[in-house]
Amino acid sequence: MLKSKQLIFFLMILTLVTGCSHPDASVADNQSPSAVPENTSTPGLGNGLPTASVQITQVPKVKDMAAAYLDAWKVEQYQTMFEMLSPLSKDAYPETNFVKYYNDAATSLSLVSLDYEITSTLTNPDNAQVGYHITFHTNLFGDLERETLMDFTLVDGQWKVAWNEGTILPELKGGNKLALDVTIPTRGDILDINGNPIAAETDSVALGYIPNQVNNGNLLVGVLKQLLDRSGTEISKQLENAYYTPAQYVPMGEITLQDEQKYYQQLIDAGVIMENYKSRFYFDGGIASQVVGYTLFISEEQKPTYLRMGYNGSEKVGSAGLEKWGEQYLIGQRGAKLYVVDANGQPVTLLGQVDAKAAASIYTTFDKDFQLQVERSLRGFKGSVVVLQRDTGRILAMASSPTYDPNLFDPANNNSQFQLNDLLNDQDNPMLNRAAQSSYPPGSVFKIVTLAAALESGLYDPKTFTYDCTDDFTELPGVTLYNWTHWKELAAPGKLTLAEGLMRSCDPLFYHLGLDMYRNHMPKAVSDMSRAFGLGSPTGNGQIAEDPGAVPDPESDGDSVQLAFGQGKNLVTPLQMANYIAAVGNGGTLYRTQIVEKIARTDGELLETFKPEVISKLPLKEENLKYIQDAMHTVITDRNGTAHKQFLGMNINIHGKTGTATNSEDIEHAWFAGYTDQGDGNDIAIVVMCEMAGEGSSIAAPIFRRVLEYRYYGHALQMYPWETSLFITKTPTPLPPDTATPGPSPTPNPG
Repeated sequence: MLKSKQLIFFLMILTLVTGCSHPDASVADNQSPSAVPENTSTPGLGNGLPTASVQITQVPKVKDMAAAYLDAWKVEQYQTMFEMLSPLSKDAYPETNFVKYYNDAATSLSLVSLDYEITSTLTNPDNAQVGYHITFHTNLFGDLERETLMDFTLVDGQWKVAWNEGTILPELKGGNKLALDVTIPTRGDILDINGNPIAAETDSVALGYIPNQVNNGNLLVGVLKQLLDRSGTEISKQLENAYYTPAQYVPMGEITLQDEQKYYQQLIDAGVIMENYKSRFYFDGGIASQVVGYTLFISEEQKPTYLRMGYNGSEKVGSAGLEKWGEQYLIGQRGAKLYVVDANGQPVTLLGQVDAKAAASIYTTFDKDFQLQVERSLRGFKGSVVVLQRDTGRILAMASSPTYDPNLFDPANNNSQFQLNDLLNDQDNPMLNRAAQSSYPPGSVFKIVTLAAALESGLYDPKTFTYDCTDDFTELPGVTLYNWTHWKELAAPGKLTLAEGLMRSCDPLFYHLGLDMYRNHMPKAVSDMSRAFGLGSPTGNGQIAEDPGAVPDPESDGDSVQLAFGQGKNLVTPLQMANYIAAVGNGGTLYRTQIVEKIARTDGELLETFKPEVISKLPLKEENLKYIQDAMHTVITDRNGTAHKQFLGMNINIHGKTGTATNSEDIEHAWFAGYTDQGDGNDIAIVVMCEMAGEGSSIAAPIFRRVLEYRYYGHALQMYPWETSLFITKTPTPLPPDTATPGPSPTPNPG
């Protein structure tokens, strides 16, 4: 009898102990049930009874499991979340469906991120419930907050989520879903500084013709010349060549519906084919196309990302240039309503609403007409022109040649199917912004930097220093270098001051300066000065992509010579060059370049204004900066200056420097850089760079002059030496050079 009672008592104790393997009572207010530590044994009770050993497994706190689930949600680890579901939940909601619930909810919410706070737990022996406050940070609706619950069930000693749709939002419980209705404002415009359109939403017309259907060739040339930025000679030649394929459509360009209506009868009479379409229209076949960029329809691969940002997926979005940079302004504030709908798609409740706001427009620092004139000045060359407002850093024009028509990226444009593929495969890469994204050896324009380093070094007194500029340079053992006069069979200049050395672009003088500073324990004098002039890093524009260029520190005598006259591994962009030339002209202030003036809504609300921003000051004493300015002035005004002849008759105060840079090809790059000093507050800095075009003085300087003519007189005053008439060019032939052409490199391969 006693043994029987002992056995019953033992069994009662054993039941109590094993009951600790899961909660046995309801616990609320964030209290977890007590648990026996893992791997704890209960010994036998003695009196001859056998010893019993019971292994106890500790159950994780349900609060911790809920936190783990919510943490996985924060980083959208939906597979991890699915693995935390109970078997019954997994059967009811297969992983594909489960993930889709969360993705669809995130898209409808335009979810950016979420935060949570666990507010309560309720635990029973086999099930539990966790309450939490969740905050959804969204693109469209700001913050949406909800109180909701997560159910748990105990499976094999582990808490598992008994999932339902209410775990996301309480309103979704029972199979409801979210539905988003988005209103899209009209995309904002890109304008010039005066408010004239560069890119805008408008009704457009694609123009072209089929040669054997042209009714009047002269009329066709006349009307297309009037409507498109093309010369009559160019259109006539194209029409003449088109007769070899008389039945083939010839795309010509695009105009606005308004222009079509104005010239409609002439277009019909000439036999021009007109195809209307509604589009993001780029005026004049693209103004500053590489800067402005273009839009594209959202691709299938991009769609999930854009849907989460509050787009509806049917829009065009900025894909390059200012269109891409300014997307957040140009799209406007989308109007949206977020509904909960039942299984039949009928609205149950409205969760959130936001009203649409008009898109903003981007006002550039360009003047539309001047920008087009600068682009025309560069036709026929690969290269770029940058025009800066000298005293502010504003970019008044930025031309890159060849250019392209961004209207071709619209598939609704009939001309796109004939020309877009050719554009994308063009080996001349017309979509590249050569002004900011291409780096080149600067050639003799860099001598300004070397002169600045020499003046600041203290090694040379500009009042007394002279150098005998002969045809050859023999200061490097075993190497002979030559002045450009040697190759052109011109007389060597002879003794020169530092200023005269810049004026006549004497190569041996600058070879000597670079080598002499390097050997006099100042190996980084030139490279440090170069970096102080803003070279080797972007100009900080931020609104367009920039190549940083390269400023190497010399590691040998030969390197020091190469660097001193702008060759070797020294690389700059035309935009960097223009920025430092402006700093030389304005008294030493290096500005952050700027291409956007302001951003404003169509109702006049000003969102942002961009003001001139100082980056740094050139590390030059006032007298040394003045010395450089005066030397650059003599390049233009002195009869021995390398650009004197090119600017005869210009009644403008100009400071400049020619440059010719060798490259991997046989033909040099042509540079000209300079600034005006009229003192009227509207002075400009200009840099012209033509790839593999020849001498800076004979190619780049005339282009520089024409840009000045456009700026100050509104039209071209004289033809280029290579033009037969304005904008009609013959093949450029090298003219008598007036600027430096580097001789053999001090390294085995010429730089």
